[in-house]
Amino acid sequence: MAPREPLCSLLPLWLQLLGLSLGLGLGLAVASRPGVVVLLADDLGYGDLGCFGHPSSFTPNLDRLAASGRRFSDFYSAASVCSPSRAALLTGRYPTRSGIFPGVFYPGSKGGLPLNETTVAELLKQQGYVTAMVGKWHLGYGLNGIYLPIHHGFDEFLGVPYSHDQGPCQNLTCFPPDTKCYGKCDQGVVLLPLIRNNTVVQQPVSFPKLTAQYDRFARDFILRAAQQQKPFFLYYASHHTHYPQFASADFTRKSMRGPLGDALLEFDGSVGQILKALRDAGVENNTLIFFTSDNGPELMRRSRGGNAGLLKCGKGTTYEGGMREPAIAYWPGQIAPGVTHELASTLDILPTIASLTGAKLPRVKLDGYDMGDILFNNGKSKRDTMFYYPVSASKKLGVFAVRKGRYKAHYYTQGSTHSDSTPDHDCHWDSFLTPHDPPLLFDLEADPSENYPLSSSDIPNYSWIINQIHEEKLIFEQEMEFGESQIEKGVDPNLEPCINAGCRPRPTCCVKT
Repeated sequence: MAPREPLCSLLPLWLQLLGLSLGLGLGLAVASRPGVVVLLADDLGYGDLGCFGHPSSFTPNLDRLAASGRRFSDFYSAASVCSPSRAALLTGRYPTRSGIFPGVFYPGSKGGLPLNETTVAELLKQQGYVTAMVGKWHLGYGLNGIYLPIHHGFDEFLGVPYSHDQGPCQNLTCFPPDTKCYGKCDQGVVLLPLIRNNTVVQQPVSFPKLTAQYDRFARDFILRAAQQQKPFFLYYASHHTHYPQFASADFTRKSMRGPLGDALLEFDGSVGQILKALRDAGVENNTLIFFTSDNGPELMRRSRGGNAGLLKCGKGTTYEGGMREPAIAYWPGQIAPGVTHELASTLDILPTIASLTGAKLPRVKLDGYDMGDILFNNGKSKRDTMFYYPVSASKKLGVFAVRKGRYKAHYYTQGSTHSDSTPDHDCHWDSFLTPHDPPLLFDLEADPSENYPLSSSDIPNYSWIINQIHEEKLIFEQEMEFGESQIEKGVDPNLEPCINAGCRPRPTCCVKT
């Protein structure tokens, strides 16, 4: 890191010492606090990255993070679709607690991530951090944008409030301009808006030009924070590689893997831009970067939908392919290179960041654990269980599956439209809800693909682990308090974000480029 004049040099010695001893946001105490960057891919599968085994994906920057950082083999999202998985990452709580179920938010959804939920950004704001989010939010828009990131602890926001297939995407073109992207997406709602803080600044947004704007925003934020000697938190939630794929002219037709590969290559390029900004600002060695994906791949899109690798099924299911994700932690000089097979989750990001920065945890029930021992000591995880809720989570059915150690028990299985088109019929929409008593048991270390359930004749030999899992499940479900469903509040078309407030007829009048 380049040497700088510390702010505390202008303060009396006793005040410097007081600030350092109490951990106040003064002088060197501020400068020593690490920057934090969370990179989130969209619908990226366990088998989509080169560093996780894909033979034709080209992801040099993510591969560098994996080679120089800690790669997770057993890392989980808390949900298999967008909105609940993102709520869990930001709050450290299962989305059932915050009411982000069943399903996802839509452009005119009345609900959103409740304002009384505490996000990572809000924790870090209390520690003197500057905070910014860029990319896909998908945790509600609401009346006048009340649920946007700037109301959840982020000082700045540039992005789109929901998935880019949740609006007419005929205008979303690849390069060259006459090449339409795959599909027409949702009709009858507003064209996709680009929002800066709380204001719609472009509608429809030009997606082939969007990533460059995001990269400039992220770079400017990092450089400004470093210049001001302020600790920073950047949450970069890319739209790549969600369907329909898009990429700018610099990345289209540059991948061996086609449109999805181009989209992934552009996202990887953004990772490279962020790394360069950290180096230019002189803060790379004082910044934790954590990368993962929100949920598994949308296999119904075939080669345009991503790849779960050796894992079973994908998005929308509680099989491994729906919730087990690639993950990488990178911090030069602090995190030793290597692979960890310890169990961890997006739920663990908030308590880990809180521990690193000295932030106080919110006074609510958290479901995450500090990953410090995994990251810095090559140690054991504090987590030994993972609970899998379906997309349509309910109190009546409870969790569908539980992993404890190397074993996973399915109490219910169900396919999903998101995972159609695979050779495995268990993944399909018409693989209806099926209860299992005794539960369907897998040894995930011997069989991560969930191909070979331990047969009923073997079950007596595994009664000890089934009993342990069942006890964990009972305790967890007894203490789980479901929040009021924010998604079941319904949809009002008048709440859809519009660049021309009050215009008629909606949604066609909501256009200004």
